[in-house]
Amino acid sequence: MFPIVRFKAILMKVIRSFRGEIFLYFIVIFILFTVAVLTFQYQREKKYRVDQLENTLDNITEVTHLFIQQNNLLQNHNLDKIDELIKIIPQPNTRITIIDLKGIVLFDSFVDDPETMENHLHRPEIQMALNEGRGSNIRVSATTKQKFYYYAKKHADYYVRTAVIYNVDVQDFLKTSRRYILFIVTLFAFIGILLYLTTYKLVESITKLKNFSLKAGTNELVKFEESFPKNELGIIGNQIIQIYNNLKKTKDELTNEKEKLLNHLDALEEGIAFFSSDKNLTLSNSRFIQFVNLFAKKNINTSKQILKINEFSKVIKFLDKYLKNNKEIDLKALPQTEYTVSKNEKFYKIQSIIFNDRSFEILISDVTRLVKRRLLKQQLTSNIAHELKTPLASIKGYLETILDNWPIPDEKQKYFIEKAHFQSNRLTTLINDVSLINNIEDAGDLFEMRSIDLYKIVDDVREIFASRMEENNIEFINEVNPGTKINGNESLLFSVFQNLMENSINYAGADIKIRIRCYHQDDKYYYFSYSDTGTGIPSEHLPRIFERFYRVDKGRSREKGGTGLGLAIVKNAIQMHKGEISVKNVIPKGIEFLFSISKE
Repeated sequence: MFPIVRFKAILMKVIRSFRGEIFLYFIVIFILFTVAVLTFQYQREKKYRVDQLENTLDNITEVTHLFIQQNNLLQNHNLDKIDELIKIIPQPNTRITIIDLKGIVLFDSFVDDPETMENHLHRPEIQMALNEGRGSNIRVSATTKQKFYYYAKKHADYYVRTAVIYNVDVQDFLKTSRRYILFIVTLFAFIGILLYLTTYKLVESITKLKNFSLKAGTNELVKFEESFPKNELGIIGNQIIQIYNNLKKTKDELTNEKEKLLNHLDALEEGIAFFSSDKNLTLSNSRFIQFVNLFAKKNINTSKQILKINEFSKVIKFLDKYLKNNKEIDLKALPQTEYTVSKNEKFYKIQSIIFNDRSFEILISDVTRLVKRRLLKQQLTSNIAHELKTPLASIKGYLETILDNWPIPDEKQKYFIEKAHFQSNRLTTLINDVSLINNIEDAGDLFEMRSIDLYKIVDDVREIFASRMEENNIEFINEVNPGTKINGNESLLFSVFQNLMENSINYAGADIKIRIRCYHQDDKYYYFSYSDTGTGIPSEHLPRIFERFYRVDKGRSREKGGTGLGLAIVKNAIQMHKGEISVKNVIPKGIEFLFSISKE
């Protein structure tokens, strides 16, 4: 089966070639001509054979008619005498039948009693003889049950029908000779070979050009060493090669420059695209396509669709101002515009410049980090100023009370100093937390990463809060296995568990359980659960608890010395370790933090 399929594939390849097409056209024409000749010759030969047979039968018919007339056999009712005539006829198995004009059989050399035979008027050969004077037909005799070749001829008073048994000899005689078919086929093969060789010479130059174009298209050709014939096709071929060599040299130079440009564009963090004056995209980097598909609600396929995106509406107005109105462009100060758009909680700066040939470029920059940092710094500055006012005002108030009422009793003096000390510690903690969270965001790469045993970190945090947990009758369960190691920063991971445990001790209430466990791991991450059985957090506050300075109970948080940055530090520290964190209330009471930490 495989060789047949392969042969078909090769045959189709040959046919689809230029040489194959020319050869196919010639051979089809020759086949049609040959078929026409064969058909004509076949019909001619067949008719010749039939005419020979019918001519022989017609002669017998005429001889029979003359025999009847000369011997007055019909008037004397002595048609049986025809049997004597049959004996001298050279053709064996010849049947002679005499039928009157009404179709009654008067004599049949194969039947002893013709009166038993049915009327023959409607026999096909008789009907043809009735209409045309003579007729023939091949059929099985209803009387003898033998197959005959019938030939009938009409005379004035009767029909004379002669027939021969349609046996193998008659069939072979009527068959056309196949010698001429063999001759035609041989001639066809010879001419086919001649055509094939002729087409080879005809398309030799075209094949060379084809091979040249294929190599040129894949940049395989370095030098064309073949020669063309010295004719019009050869002149065309040489000119094409010369033009190609010139174009290739120019193309190679442009390709090198373009490659430099593309490498530079792909290295950019920004998305950049160049458009022609009729707003067709001519060049872009992959980052631009990413940004465009981020802006669009569906996949973008054409440059016209790109400029229909809502985020580019200001660019279109800017372009129309110069392109539609044919406004003159100052080469020293090219027109440009820029603005910022927001998409999916991210910010992008879009810039556009029109060049002197009225082509233009669009540049897209992701400024999310810069914008958010600016907004966060504004918010942080505002929040810090607000948060600093309370401890500073308290410290100032306590000191002013001591100074304004000096001397005061030792007990009162100690009370105010302790209060001022508490507020100063709170101020120190606030400053430290602000510094830590800024360092995580702005200088995360500067934190030292090394192999850390998380079990030891959790145990160290437990020791710090051991006395406070004992005071509040808090049960601590550490289900993190010893040897659970990751590549991370020890101080940040310590802050994660410290802030979570401190929140539970400060706000969850007494007589609770704190549980830390690693519930799953894969090739890249450990998955942890931190939970307590305390009062939980109202569900409406859960989406915002990781925001900076967000407090569920502001008054209670300040009483406990909280800065409002603890969970923000937890989230940023976990994200710096390539993880994610979420929170949910548990039934019947309590809260659970689920977070992942990368192993690497």
